[in-house]
Amino acid sequence: MNLFVRDLTVIDSSYICEHRGVVGDSWILDVTMSGELNEMSMVLDFSKVKKQIKHLVDEHVDHRLLLPMQSAAVVLQASKAGYSKVDVLRGDKSLHLHCPDEAYCLIDAEAITIESVTAHVYHILRDNLPSNVTGLEITLRHENINGAFYHYTHGLKKHDGNCQRIAHGHRSPVEILVDGQRDEQREQAFAQRWEDIYLGSKEDQVSVSSLNLSEHAQSINNESHYGFRYTAPQGEFELAIAKSETEILPTDTTVELLAGYIADQVEPSLAESQSLQIVAYEGVGKGAMAFR
Repeated sequence: MNLFVRDLTVIDSSYICEHRGVVGDSWILDVTMSGELNEMSMVLDFSKVKKQIKHLVDEHVDHRLLLPMQSAAVVLQASKAGYSKVDVLRGDKSLHLHCPDEAYCLIDAEAITIESVTAHVYHILRDNLPSNVTGLEITLRHENINGAFYHYTHGLKKHDGNCQRIAHGHRSPVEILVDGQRDEQREQAFAQRWEDIYLGSKEDQVSVSSLNLSEHAQSINNESHYGFRYTAPQGEFELAIAKSETEILPTDTTVELLAGYIADQVEPSLAESQSLQIVAYEGVGKGAMAFR
C-alpha cells in the first residue's frame, strides 16, 4: 500500500556554489511511502507523518547553509565548543563564516544539486520512519514561477526561530504592478539586480578585521569584502562576503521591509500620477505587499 503527501513542506536554505557563491533556494518536498497496514489499517497517520517528516527536515536541513563537503573549495574546521569556521575559496570572491554548528548542513557531494540534497534528505527520513514503512520515495522540486524571480540569502537576528541564522535563503518571485498592471521589464531588472545576492543589514555591518575568522581570511579587507556580525538566541554569527555579491539595506531584511525597500527603489522611476504595488515573496506562497 502506498501513501503520498504532496507539498509536505518547503526547504528554505542557502547553499555554496563554487561559481555562483552563496545561493538562496526553496525546494518543495513530495513524499511517497509504502508499507504494511498497521493496527489502524493505515501505513501511517497523515497528521502524524506530516509533523514527523517536517520536524526532521526542519531539524537537519531547513534554514541552514548547505556545504558540499567533497568540494576542494570548502574548508570546515571546528572552533570553540559548538562552533565551526567555514571558508569558501573562490579567489577574490571568497566567503568566510564563524557560526554555531546548527547553522550548517554538511552534504557528502562535490556540488549542491537537487539530486545531492534529495539523497541527503532521503537518508535522514529513511533512518527515522516506523518499521512498517518498507519503501520511501521523495522528490524535491522548484516552484513553477511564471515571471521574474531571484535567489537571495540573509539572516534575521531578531527572529526567535531558525531565520536568525546568518546564511539561509529563498528563491522568490517578484511582482511589480504599475497602475495595476504587471511591469515585466521592471521585474526582470530587479531580479537581475538581486540574482544570487546576499542582503545584509547596515546595523550588523562591522570591519572585516574585527571578525574572528580562520587563517584563510587573512587576505581579505574592507575594500573587497563586507563584514557582518550579530548575536542572536542561537549564538554569535559572523560573515565576510564579497562586496560584489552583496547589497546592504538600511533596515532588517524581513520580507515586509524588502517589499517596502523595492517600492522605494522603483518609485522614483514612475510618473507622479502612477500608482505602484510590490508583491515580494519569501520563498513559496508567502510574502508581503507594499503600496506607493
